[in-house]
Amino acid sequence: MNNTVLNDAESLEKKITPTIIEQSPAAKLPTPFGTFNIVSFKDNLLREHAAIFMGDLKNSDSPVLARIHSECLTGDTLFSLKCDCGFQLEAAMRQIAENKTGVILYIRQEGRGIGLFNKIKAYNLQDQGLDTVDANLRLGLPSDARRYEICAEIFKALGVKQINLLTNNPTKIHEIEKFGIEVKNRIALEVGRNKFNTGYLDTKEFRMGHMFNHQQD
Repeated sequence: MNNTVLNDAESLEKKITPTIIEQSPAAKLPTPFGTFNIVSFKDNLLREHAAIFMGDLKNSDSPVLARIHSECLTGDTLFSLKCDCGFQLEAAMRQIAENKTGVILYIRQEGRGIGLFNKIKAYNLQDQGLDTVDANLRLGLPSDARRYEICAEIFKALGVKQINLLTNNPTKIHEIEKFGIEVKNRIALEVGRNKFNTGYLDTKEFRMGHMFNHQQD
């Protein structure tokens, strides 16, 4: 597939509002942290998202502990130290297991929405000295192309209306609230800082407005 076809597909996707078209039944998901339930959702762009959760989300009297986690093959699956994604996913699972109630949305928006192919191209530019923002911009891509309509739809499908959101990113709060999900509290999720991702985390903080207390420094 040539670049023209890829660009046309990406442009078309930007014009379509993602919406759920199918939901799977729930199944058990045993993990090292405890047994979750897992549900999959298919959207009209034919992307398949997942929610893993514990407890009775629909009848919770208090805001549900929640994490919106964007897919990261390199961090979540290949144990990359270039980002904090895998560390955040594990920490969120641990916290929900300890809380006995909560949900993680696993959203198919690899590379902050630019896709795996473009993400690896951006990695190449980062190896040459660019930060994550400038690498994306050099490729003619936004620094963050994620959208949150589908996240709100999944929360509502699960019966969740109010959340305590595990995030360092204020944009997630503003975006999810635009679509009818109330964020009662933000809970910091600062894990995984190491010599390979310090620059990446600094870029998040100073160029993208993420909130850090530097608890690990």
